Amino acid sequence: MLEPIILVHGGAGDIPDERVDGKLVGVKLAAKTGFNTLRKTGSVLDAVEEAVRSMELDPYFNAGYGSVLTTNATVEMEASIMNGVNLRSGCATLVKDIMHPITLARRVMNTPHNFLAGDGIMELAEREKFEILLPGQLITDYAREALEEWKEDLKAGKGHFARTEIGSQNKYKRTETETVGAVAIDCQGNIAVATSTGGITGKLPGRVGDTPLIGAGTYADNLVGGVSTTGHGETIIKYCLAHAILKRIDFLKEDAQVATENACEAMTERLIGKGGAITIDYKGQVGVSFTSDRMAWAYLKGNSIHYGIEKNQHLQEKL
Repeated sequence: MLEPIILVHGGAGDIPDERVDGKLVGVKLAAKTGFNTLRKTGSVLDAVEEAVRSMELDPYFNAGYGSVLTTNATVEMEASIMNGVNLRSGCATLVKDIMHPITLARRVMNTPHNFLAGDGIMELAEREKFEILLPGQLITDYAREALEEWKEDLKAGKGHFARTEIGSQNKYKRTETETVGAVAIDCQGNIAVATSTGGITGKLPGRVGDTPLIGAGTYADNLVGGVSTTGHGETIIKYCLAHAILKRIDFLKEDAQVATENACEAMTERLIGKGGAITIDYKGQVGVSFTSDRMAWAYLKGNSIHYGIEKNQHLQEKL
């Protein structure tokens, strides 16, 4: 019998000092919410969904309320959830005016499909009687300010697409943004993962990142483990970061922490773009790593909550 664990992240990126405390409060609350749900319902899917819903309500995170803006100053969100028991997944992208994209992604699991996007996902939301908010209700002042700063940086040649020459290849300087995610394991070894995001500030309308892509942003398999990733989506997609971590556990027999560290570092070394991930392996071991400046994370195990946001930081509080 394993000890149940719920592990969450609040996004890897260039997190300013004034946002640190709010993010730590948010990830600790999400971990407690997910753990209490697991204890109440016994479902790892319920646990990761509720943990992510908690962060989708929190403007300190780039998911749900507080999502960043496209070049058109609109919100387009995406999410995914996966069940490690049977590898069933639900993925959603180009979600608009919905407070909880993760719950909409879970509803996709009830259809014959794994992934719905655009008009299709919004039609599902209407059929499932989701509340459709008025345009702009999910936008925060912080998101508006971030878009204006991005526009100024772009004019100065410092935005997402500012080019530099490295060797013989053209590379891009990237500003990582944040995503939220959760991984849970129960005493029987059942694993589930959920991930949700608003994307990256200044993205083109219609852009799809790593979050809704199984193997890139999310993966769960009871036989190996579960991973939720965060960071520069285009980089994570190329590297299939979630799957890369689990391959290291499966084939190289690395534990969750070593596999997560090695995969994140190898991705950034190969592709420059930064990111992070949280992992629980099939033995119930935890992994947390990131190559970005900061990543908020927390997990609840037994009577203690563990958390951090800086590199090599591991704080602990008794409940």
